[in-house]
Amino acid sequence: MNISYKTDIIPDAEEVIELFIQAELKRPTEPERIALMLKNADLLITAWQNDKLVGICRTITDWVWCAYLADIAVFPGFKQSGIGKEMIALTREKIGPQCMLLLLSVPAAFDYYPKVGFNKEDRAFSIERVL
Repeated sequence: MNISYKTDIIPDAEEVIELFIQAELKRPTEPERIALMLKNADLLITAWQNDKLVGICRTITDWVWCAYLADIAVFPGFKQSGIGKEMIALTREKIGPQCMLLLLSVPAAFDYYPKVGFNKEDRAFSIERVL
């Protein structure tokens, strides 16, 4: 499987929406909103097989203290191929060792994140979005 990883492009919003749908991630389906999410990310890592988007990792960070891994999705036919793990490793490499990486997990992925180096935390709080 020949996968290339890129940090220098913003994929088409429609491609990302399709990836989120296929990966069963509840995300907005309005192209304008997705386009802004991608444009405003501090770090965007994408995984490609030829011209097909097969993975995305979107991070918001200050580059010196903390980074929030806002989205990570892999196309279902490519799961368990190491794409997610590689995108996380590339994210860690880009943000550096001084930065904590945190995320909110969907229930289906609770068992995955400890396998790729995350610690489970019981001290987080959130205010849910309205829209």
